[in-house]
Amino acid sequence: MKILMMTLSVTAANGSTINNPGDISWGFLLIGLLGGLALFLYGMEKMSEGLKKSAGNRMRSILSKVTQNRSLGLIVGAFVTMVIQSSSATTVMLVSFVQAGLMSFTQSLGVILGADIGTTITAQLVAFKLTDYALLMIAIGFSMTMFSKNETFKHIGESIMGFGILFFGMKIMSDAMYPLRSLSTLIDVLKELENPILGILIGAIFTSLIQSSSAFTGIVIVLAQQNLITLSAGIPLIFGANIGTCITAGLASIGANREAKRVALAHVLFKVFGVVLFIFWIPAFADIIKNFGVKYSWSTARQIANAHTIFNVLLAFVFLPFTTIFGKLILKIIKARKVEEGIKPAVWHLDNSCLKTPAIALDLARSEIVRMSKILGRMLIGIIKPFISQEEDKDEIYPQLSIVEGIEMREEKIDFLEEKVSDYLIQIGKHELTDEQTNEVYQMMSILKDMESTGDVIQKNMIPLISKKRSLKGDFSKEGKEELLIYHEKVCKQISRLKEAFEELDPVKAKKIMAKEEKYLDLESEYRVHHLDRLYNESKGTAETHEIHMDLLDLLKQINIYAGNIAKTIFKMSKVNIDKT
Repeated sequence: MKILMMTLSVTAANGSTINNPGDISWGFLLIGLLGGLALFLYGMEKMSEGLKKSAGNRMRSILSKVTQNRSLGLIVGAFVTMVIQSSSATTVMLVSFVQAGLMSFTQSLGVILGADIGTTITAQLVAFKLTDYALLMIAIGFSMTMFSKNETFKHIGESIMGFGILFFGMKIMSDAMYPLRSLSTLIDVLKELENPILGILIGAIFTSLIQSSSAFTGIVIVLAQQNLITLSAGIPLIFGANIGTCITAGLASIGANREAKRVALAHVLFKVFGVVLFIFWIPAFADIIKNFGVKYSWSTARQIANAHTIFNVLLAFVFLPFTTIFGKLILKIIKARKVEEGIKPAVWHLDNSCLKTPAIALDLARSEIVRMSKILGRMLIGIIKPFISQEEDKDEIYPQLSIVEGIEMREEKIDFLEEKVSDYLIQIGKHELTDEQTNEVYQMMSILKDMESTGDVIQKNMIPLISKKRSLKGDFSKEGKEELLIYHEKVCKQISRLKEAFEELDPVKAKKIMAKEEKYLDLESEYRVHHLDRLYNESKGTAETHEIHMDLLDLLKQINIYAGNIAKTIFKMSKVNIDKT
């Protein structure tokens, strides 16, 4: 490295134009470029990881507040992506919200446009000439990471250290490129990048290769800092980077669920249509940026960063009023899932690419468990019908299935999801987690087991009672049937409350389930006594259905107990103190 710096110093002192490429030490130059790029990318990853760890747990809750307001969605999308430094992570969260029914696909489009603005913040930071303070930032970040006992401070320190490494990598790349500014042959080649089509193509290809528009934009800014490219060449390159980043997202969505494909397609269409709109007036756009640059003494690097941000902001304002039209177009291209497809077990929310960001991965696991509770609710609602009616009812969602077939199909889903989510949580556990996240993994595993056991109660214990009940000539007594329906309805409400409590990690709702559990246990005992009184008094129908009646009450009681156990686990997961609730 010392020899490289000496070579650069001699070149800098000389300052003359190099016409012979042999005058440059290409070996050391290549070492400087590759080493600097490696540090740049590593620093960006480190900074992103620190920001995700320090803020990731709160970003989902902020994003979930976005509902009908497109403008608010745009702002929140930009803010969340700016903090977690990943538009991909933002879109993954959006997919889970759409699947969970928290927002429609059309509502998510405003957030996608905002996420594209958020990604430009990295370029703005890189454009600051902070390379001289890179080592200071590394030292400060390292000290915070090593010596702070506060987890949040540690993560902020990791971000600062990553930021410093990023700038140190920039400095090495910049110094390595210095001799190239005097190489007339290369300068002539780089001038060709002012051709919009060529610049966009190169930008898209390179961004797809390194899978980061922020990283490629940073490289373009380094080239500009050494005066190797002009603003007119830089703008097509960043346009290409905008296309390249959505190509990566598009490839990642292959094999994913429909909502993920729709989000990826929306990303692609926004970027491609935007570049098509701008490509015809790149010179005029460059002149506008350049004029402001002269007025405010912006460097070429700063002008490129500003062009990147302004492009995405204008794109957002152009397309925001038309998100409804875009949404309908994309829904026509990628049509809704056929009913038959929903019968097969499948995961909706889990995404292996998010495992390196535990805060988001845990939220995705929670979304899948919320979906399991919804499936359990449908199983429980359906199971009572065959006991009350002699008719062969059809499943409400899948009319091609009978009630029993629908319950067995959902039990298969529960078993499938329990296995998949458990494996996913184990994979999360292999990453660096906070104490809170580690506890969350264990608690979710406990909830999964209780849910799987609840499904078994319905499928393995209740379904066999149906044929047993139908083989009898008699029916439940009028009073007995009414009590079973009341108790069944109350247990169904417990499962419904469970979904809401876990979805929001709401300790108040969890505590309500726990209180209702005790109340319903008492009610079960009361109904049991009523039944035995009727049996003693030889009430019509009571004796014939005695065994089934008692078993059914007992099984519903078991489900109530499982709901209470899950509620206790949810309560432990919450940060709210018991006294406050």
